Order: sequence, then structure tokens, then C-alpha cells
Amino acid sequence: MPLRDEHDDLGGYRRLIERTLKPIVDTHAEQTFANGHLAVVYDKNDMEAIGYAKVIAEVFDERVILVTLYEKDAADPAVQWRDGVMYARTGDGKWWPIRAAFRYVTQRPWMRFPVACTKTLVLNPVVACLAGGRNKLTAAKAYEFFNSSHAADALEVCTPKTIRDLSKSEVPFWVESFGGYACIKVPYANAGQGVYTITSKAELDAFMADDTGEYDQYIVQSLVGSYAWSSITHRGQLYHVGSIPDKNGRIFVCDMRMMVHFDYKMKQWRPLALYSRRAPKPLPVHLGPGDSSWDVLGTNLSYKDDGGAWKTDSARLLIADRRDFNKLGVGLDDLIDAYVQTVCASAAIDSLAQKLVDTDDCHQLAADAAVEVYAAKQ
Repeated sequence: MPLRDEHDDLGGYRRLIERTLKPIVDTHAEQTFANGHLAVVYDKNDMEAIGYAKVIAEVFDERVILVTLYEKDAADPAVQWRDGVMYARTGDGKWWPIRAAFRYVTQRPWMRFPVACTKTLVLNPVVACLAGGRNKLTAAKAYEFFNSSHAADALEVCTPKTIRDLSKSEVPFWVESFGGYACIKVPYANAGQGVYTITSKAELDAFMADDTGEYDQYIVQSLVGSYAWSSITHRGQLYHVGSIPDKNGRIFVCDMRMMVHFDYKMKQWRPLALYSRRAPKPLPVHLGPGDSSWDVLGTNLSYKDDGGAWKTDSARLLIADRRDFNKLGVGLDDLIDAYVQTVCASAAIDSLAQKLVDTDDCHQLAADAAVEVYAAKQ
């Protein structure tokens, strides 16, 4: 988003750390666990992780330990958990207790982090991923629960028609029921992985032949494509209108992502960042026999290079300045709708996350930690 204060280069990074992370850390230190350092733990996007570490160090005015934690490091990880406390290893081989960690671990983080109920504060906790933050299967359930409980409030998380908990052999039947156009997703993946747009028999056959990993349940959603090739459901047909045409008359599929955070000073959800991404190829009226629907519908910027390292195709990133904003063809009503939808989705996932945690165990852990904090103060 454009900087609110042109003299503050840290922008949204500072607001997130000052108004969300720091109040939680300070309260946690008073009630649960006050000893130890701060850390940023990550497995991708070095530049962004380093940026978070520098902002946290400035806001808290103390050292921040920056540590990588990849799945391939399972034999000798730089992070250990001892009695609910995280310990991070620095380059000199020393282990340091961590009182709060900013988690940027995205690839199956539950393999390296406890799900919840730790003495070390983790933002965001892994249970948020499992409750729908990254798990598409549980996200569909979280949205259904939210929509049912808030129907009287006229609040709804809007999603395509979603069929979940399907075996792979059932997928083709549901694709057919959507008119041969569908979007298939594995339960847990990110960065555009595990998402298959289906517009032809060839693409469906490729999905069925593909090794989709260890998952045995899938999600099938109605496909939002061009007006000539989109799924038809009982609620009608949705299709992309695309961006503002360029000088060659081409339009592109674009998404718009609004990030929100809970501002503990204002006691409310507030917009934090806004950006858009466009697909690699323009949106055609009709797809040819050999055309890839993902190339015209997939907007994700992340990709792996030949060496397996994560990279970002920043040329397709549209930031919220005047020039790029005008390309999207969205107005104030669209931004308000994006904000409401994002807050509702966050609330839905948070509600399910609370249901997934054994609160009795967490309360006992917090009580034990509070005794330790009290003893340390005496």
C-alpha cells in the first residue's frame, strides 16, 4: 500500500510489529514466559524475512536471531523445542532460548513446530495453518461454519461452489457435473502448488496421471474462467472480466490481495497491505486445443528454479500506486468488499483454530509458566 507517512520507509512492516506483535509479546512476557530472545524463523523469501527481523529489532530495540528452518534440515535443525520453549542455534553453534518467534515457515510447518500451546509465543501459530490458513480442505469447512453462524448478520465468505473430501477416483465425476470446467486442489500446498485448472480432457488426464503426493483427499471447485468457458452451477456462472485492456486490446486475469492485521491500539481489524498479481498470458475468448488454462488463470508469482530454490516473478506484480491501480479496473466498493471478505475469512479460520486446540492443556501450560514467571520475579 502507499505509505501513510512518506518519511517512514518501514511502512506496513512497522505497523504490523508495533501494533500487533509487540502488544502480544509484552502481554505474553508478563503472564507466561519472559526469558529469552526474539527470533524470525523462515524457509523462503530471504529478503522479506530479513526485513521483518530488522523491523522487529528496531521496534523492540534488541537483538533478533534470524534462523532458517528447512524440511531438509530434519537431521540437524537449527531450532529445538524443550519443554514448550524454542531454542535457536546461531552460526557460532550456541543455543539461545526464544521468548517470541515470528514464523515465516510455510512448507508443512507442523513438521517443525508444535501445533499450539507453547511457552514461546509463535506468530502465527501453526494451528492457524491447519485450520485453513493454508489447508484448503479445512478452510472450506471453516467458511461453511462461519457462514452458517453469521447468516442472520448477512455476513458471508464468498467462495466458488466447493466439493470436498473426495478421493481421486471421484474427481472426474464432479468435473463433469461442472460442465467439464473445474479447479482441483490438494488439501495443503502453497505458492501455486497443488492447484489444477481443468478446461479439457487433456488437463484432467494430466491431473489423474500426476503424482499428487501423500494426499488421498481432494477439493473440486467450480472454475471461474472466461465467459465462454466457466463452470455452470445452480447459482449461475461466474467469469473474469479481466483488467483494463492494454494498448493491444488484451485483458489479463488479476487477483487482488488485501492483508489485514488486528491493531491492538485501535482495537480493530485494519488494512495493512494491498497488491495484485496478473496471469502470465492474456485471457482469450476461447482456449485452443493445446493451450494451458493455468497460464491465463494462475496468478501466483512464486516458482522454483532449476536448482529448487524459490524465486518470484515480480514483473507480474501490480502494486497499489496510481499507475498500477488504474490497470485493475476496481473502485472503492471493491476495496471495501475485499476488506470485509478478508476479515470474515480470518475470523472463520481463527474460530476453527480455537476449536482444534485442547484448551485445558493450554490453560495448564499457561498456569505452569505463570508460576515460573512469578518465581523468577521473586
